[in-house]
Amino acid sequence: MSKSRYSIRWLRASLMGAVALLVAVAAMSSQALARTGASTFTPLPGSVTKTSDRATGTYHAPAMSVEVVLKASHGAALQRLLGNLYDAKSSEYQHWLSSGSFDRQFAPSRTERAAVIRYLRASGLSLKSSDSPFLVRATGSSATVSTAFRSDILTYRDRRGMSYFSNATAAELPAGIAHGVLGVLGLSNTVRLESSNTLKRVNNVMPNHSRGGSPSNCETPYPSVNTLIDLYVNNETLSFGYGAGPGCNGLTPSQTNSIYDAPDVGPRGKGEGVNLAVFELSAYQESDIDTWAHTFYGRGYNPPLENINVDGGPLNPRCPTGDTCPPTWNYYAGDIEVDADIENQLSVAPDARHIIVYNAPNDETGQTELDEYTAIAQQDTADSVSSSWGLCENDAGASYAEAENQVFEQMAAQGQSVFGSAGDTGAFDCIRDGTGNRVNVDDPSSQPWVTSVGGTTFDGFNPGQNANPSYPRGEEMVWNVDNLCNESADEYGQTGYFWCTASGAGGGGSSQFWGRPYYQQGPGVQNRDTVYGNGSTNCSLARVGTPCREVPDVSADADEFTGYAEYCTGSSATLYSVCATISSNAPGWFEIGGTSLSSPLWSAIIGDRDGYTGHRTGSASALLYAMFNQNDSRYFHDITGIDQFMNNNGLYPTTPFYDMATGIGTPIMSSIITGS
Repeated sequence: MSKSRYSIRWLRASLMGAVALLVAVAAMSSQALARTGASTFTPLPGSVTKTSDRATGTYHAPAMSVEVVLKASHGAALQRLLGNLYDAKSSEYQHWLSSGSFDRQFAPSRTERAAVIRYLRASGLSLKSSDSPFLVRATGSSATVSTAFRSDILTYRDRRGMSYFSNATAAELPAGIAHGVLGVLGLSNTVRLESSNTLKRVNNVMPNHSRGGSPSNCETPYPSVNTLIDLYVNNETLSFGYGAGPGCNGLTPSQTNSIYDAPDVGPRGKGEGVNLAVFELSAYQESDIDTWAHTFYGRGYNPPLENINVDGGPLNPRCPTGDTCPPTWNYYAGDIEVDADIENQLSVAPDARHIIVYNAPNDETGQTELDEYTAIAQQDTADSVSSSWGLCENDAGASYAEAENQVFEQMAAQGQSVFGSAGDTGAFDCIRDGTGNRVNVDDPSSQPWVTSVGGTTFDGFNPGQNANPSYPRGEEMVWNVDNLCNESADEYGQTGYFWCTASGAGGGGSSQFWGRPYYQQGPGVQNRDTVYGNGSTNCSLARVGTPCREVPDVSADADEFTGYAEYCTGSSATLYSVCATISSNAPGWFEIGGTSLSSPLWSAIIGDRDGYTGHRTGSASALLYAMFNQNDSRYFHDITGIDQFMNNNGLYPTTPFYDMATGIGTPIMSSIITGS
């Protein structure tokens, strides 16, 4: 990835010696300031995450990298612009910024950026180039970094015995520059806190079973609790089949489009002319996508793939200094996720101009992930984007969330739509990170400019070989397999939290950081489980008393037992491949679920709308809630919970209209795409 360079013009040698002396003295004074604290320093809000884990000592590293995130200039003007862009009564409505305009209008001034750079250099840190005017990357020893930001960086051990480092106190900067800094990334490596399970970061669930039978009769009933105990507790093999995918391995594109009522309007309703994108952290094999596409669209169809690597990508990672990009997290370690994302976008938008696969190394501090989102925003090529990768808000931290939000604001101003998976462990998103079972939601899904996508199940409805099934009214429920995910200490001999991880449940709840966005209005949004900002655990970045952001916004099928047909393979040449470990009655084919399938589905639906209307939708939540308030039953299937066995996501119930288990409902594609 090419790098833009930012250089400071130093005084020429021909300047008077007295002036040169003054420059040298000023530099020495700045260094002394950093060491002695002889200036007023200001803590950066949200720059420390409280923990009850045991501190084990001071973190020592010969070199580490941090990214200082600069605030957008003219912040009030930016908020006014966003308000007008999404106000149908405004003359600026949907007049999206052209590529490069965001930087020209809202990038930090050269003076502000230079002041931050001077301070970091004076503090003994080395500067590296960045593609974004909002990011300043610096490297130095852990001791130098700690001194520069006046924050102790300690090592910790959590309850599972995992070690990590994190700053114990808020990062501080001189008052003269702190006002222009949003946060500092790299002071903690909790952004990618997993042990050996390479799928924990990925919002997908694949049952570990083989499927038998002939193409005409291999469909089986929805699994009972006893069957699930045999599968997940006793590690027995389950013979199971669903849908018309090869070997009865999940729904085909035809079935998905039919169930959710895709319009019959030709290519313009199937993504024609639109650039879709997926955010990824793993390599994949294009040949897998070819096989999937040729199976469903014929050998003459060529998937319109475009690959863009950031920071070297997962095969040749350029990991930030002192950060870690372990091989077991990179190479093909998430190939199952990448293939699923691409294939589910293609299932409803086969005529897209491009499916852009953005890919960065998977690191521990989150710097490479932020670089990837920044690249998507800076290039401004993708019309609709899906991310199936995330972690719970508590592990991300407020500084990281704010840094992401600024990028998502840029994308919203440019008219780009962004969708994120709400998570697969119900209301307890930190379980999949391995950091506890606290009630928490997923980042970036909880971001106000990201449309959060939850999960449902079709329960006992199995379309079998029917290529054009109708929507199973009353049978689509919240995804929480047999209601097993919950807070119970004894759920058939296991904890409810065990089942949240094993069989899964759709994510949802209230944000730890964000207040309720302006668009989140309508029946059910204000409910008995609504919480309000308290300055700490509830929407801490909002004013005290503000109702908190609730997720998900929308949902779609995500149950691994009523899932989609995926094709993905691996071999000894695809290092750390998950797909290489999967066996099936139809080699390479298996059924997959999770909100990592419902998110790309929704991103492609909005891509279809963009193709049909001929222009970008922008941040889709504003449109979707407007449709919800205008005529909810015209655009969405409401998951009510009434007379439904699965009626909660482990904590939050499904109710008529909006709820924190399924949002405002699942799509009626024809109405959403055509507006009719």
